[in-house]
Amino acid sequence: MLAPDKQNETIQDCDIVDEAIVSRRSVRAFLPDPVDDETIRDILRVASRAPSGTNMQPWKVYVTTGEKKRELGDAILNSGIRAEKAKWDEYRYYPDQFFEPYLSRRRAVGFALYGHLGIGRRDVDQMRAQHDRNFVFFDAPVGMIFTIDRRLNQGSWVDCGMFLQNVMVAARGRGLHTCPQAAFAPYHRQIRPVLGIPDEEVVICGMALGYEDESKPENKLRTERAALEEFVTFVD
Repeated sequence: MLAPDKQNETIQDCDIVDEAIVSRRSVRAFLPDPVDDETIRDILRVASRAPSGTNMQPWKVYVTTGEKKRELGDAILNSGIRAEKAKWDEYRYYPDQFFEPYLSRRRAVGFALYGHLGIGRRDVDQMRAQHDRNFVFFDAPVGMIFTIDRRLNQGSWVDCGMFLQNVMVAARGRGLHTCPQAAFAPYHRQIRPVLGIPDEEVVICGMALGYEDESKPENKLRTERAALEEFVTFVD
């Protein structure tokens, strides 16, 4: 058994880690306050401790700020390709047809977000405008694009997911917020020339990083999580 002082220390460590995980949210409006390069490097360095099969470490990250970040957004927004017409030709994030319980969960978060923004179900133009904010990284000072070598298999994609989670939790430990953004993936043709991403890499997603703008209504969104009993089976 641990000594009392060690037990207290363990509880405190647990609380810190739990708070970083639980407080992680997809923030969709950021302050313009910059994040210094060393903080970004620290986050990515810590995140790289994510596990990967045979320590392959299959993730790649392209970090962009300032003018290059604006150029990236312009390349997508000026492409004339609307979100509903964008082709998921590198990989498919969502199923071809949603089914329960996933359909209800998807609808719930969509209605909740647009409700906070005062966007009605028939306000298609406003919905598109909100979706397009992905491509300016919701005004975050830092945008990241994550890629993986296309020759790797599904296991390496799992590894990249663990790395992404580490990035987001490490950011929370430094008082920062993030938003992972699959919306970038269909626009790999517009992204590649701006960031110099070679053809052998698949664009997985983007991620906004910065300080939350607490005054914005979209950041009032708090998503639900299923009860433990819905996804856990204890087998004795």
